[in-house]
Amino acid sequence: MDIKSVGVIGAGQMGSGIAHVMAQAGYEVRLHDVAPGAVERAIAQIGDNFDRQIAKGKADAATKAATLANIHPTAEIAAIGACDLIIEAATEKETIKQQIFASLAPHLGKDTILTSNTSSISITRLAAATDRPERFMGFHFMNPVPIMQLVELIRGIATDQETYGALAAVVERLGKTATSAEDFPAFIVNRILMPMINEAVYTLYEGVGTVSSIDNSLKLGANHPMGPLELADFIGLDTCLAIMNVLHEGLADTKYRPCPLLVKYVEAGWLGRKTKRGFYDYRGDVPVPTR
Repeated sequence: MDIKSVGVIGAGQMGSGIAHVMAQAGYEVRLHDVAPGAVERAIAQIGDNFDRQIAKGKADAATKAATLANIHPTAEIAAIGACDLIIEAATEKETIKQQIFASLAPHLGKDTILTSNTSSISITRLAAATDRPERFMGFHFMNPVPIMQLVELIRGIATDQETYGALAAVVERLGKTATSAEDFPAFIVNRILMPMINEAVYTLYEGVGTVSSIDNSLKLGANHPMGPLELADFIGLDTCLAIMNVLHEGLADTKYRPCPLLVKYVEAGWLGRKTKRGFYDYRGDVPVPTR
C-alpha cells in the first residue's frame, strides 16, 4: 500500500513528535486533539524545535517551512478517517483508545491502516474492538520522537503481512530503525525499562539512596545518559504507573507491583516535568530533588 496521508490523534508530547517526523518525511499530516488549543500549541512547539536545530546548524529554514506546510490542524475526526494511515497517540488508557477507534469507524476508507502508539496495552485487544483487526498494529515511537531512532512494531494476532510491510516501509522512510515485538504486556522496551524505574523508586522509598545518589549511580556506574528518576520525570509518572499496572495485571507477577511511592506522587499530581514537580522540582532555574 502506498501511504501518502497520515492522521495523528493526540497532539501531546508524543503526537506532536510523530506529526513532526511524518511531515518532515513528506507525508501529508492531519493532526487532531479534543483539547482546545492543543494542536496549535503542538505546531508552535514543532516550529520552536526547528529553530533550535537551525541555530545548531542541524536544519534549515526551507526544511522547517516544508514540514510545517505538511501539517494540517483537523477539528473533525471524520477528516482523520480519510487518511491512509492513522496513528492514535492519546493518553495511555485503554477505554479512551477504544472510544477513539469506535468514533473513527464510520469514516474509514476500506484500506486505511489503524495503529496505536500505546507503550503497553494489548494490540490484539485494541484491534478486536475495530472492524479491521488484520489492518491494525502497534506503532510505538520513543520519546522524544524526532531524536530517538527506534520504533517498535507490534503485531496483533490477526495482523496481516501486508500491514506489517507497509509500516516497516514507513519507518524506513523516516530514517529510523524498526524492531518487532510480540504482543505481550509492555512489549520489549518498557518490559525492561519500567521495572528498572520502579525498582529505583523502591530504592528511594526504602531509603537506600537519595534522589541524586540513585540517579548519579546509574549515570556514572552504568553509563546511562539519564538517571532512572530523572527519566521517570521526563516520561511522566502517570505514564510510568499506567505501564506498571499493565505489567502487574497482565503478567500476574508481584515483581511488577508499582511502588507505593510512585502511586503517591501520581495521586499528588506530581507527574514530572509536565507538571513542574515529580522526583525533582522544576520550578526554579535548576531542578532540585523533592525528597
